Amino acid sequence: MGIARLVLAGLAALALVALIVVGVLSLIGSLGSGAETDPSAAPATITTTTTSPADASSTASASASATAERVPTVLVECLREQCPTVFLKVTGGDVLLDREMAEGEQFQSFDPKVDVVLADSAAVRVQVNGAVRAPGGSGGRQEFTVSRNR
Repeated sequence: MGIARLVLAGLAALALVALIVVGVLSLIGSLGSGAETDPSAAPATITTTTTSPADASSTASASASATAERVPTVLVECLREQCPTVFLKVTGGDVLLDREMAEGEQFQSFDPKVDVVLADSAAVRVQVNGAVRAPGGSGGRQEFTVSRNR
């Protein structure tokens, strides 16, 4: 009877370890998805678009009517084949983007306040609340904070 008790004790220990692992994973999952966010703020999105000049006018008019009601706080679009590091961060919060971008790639954020750092401000086009921001000089680094118009 000694071996049976050892096997039973081993199975009980394994069951206890399995319950602890499941509990820890559930806790981690609930903490990660339960972060408080501004209900009016939508998650940031990354889009990559490539259009020919002929398609650009029809696409622009269609997208203008679709986004007329919802304009991002900041929209960054890469204009060159490779754009140096673009860094966007919710002020006092999460990092949204911290990497190089490819030509035609866009990133937009609807967060109320976003810190922006551009390694080469001439390589990207930045729209703030729907208005195009003047580019800096070639190779010029720019840092600024964008606030949402209400």
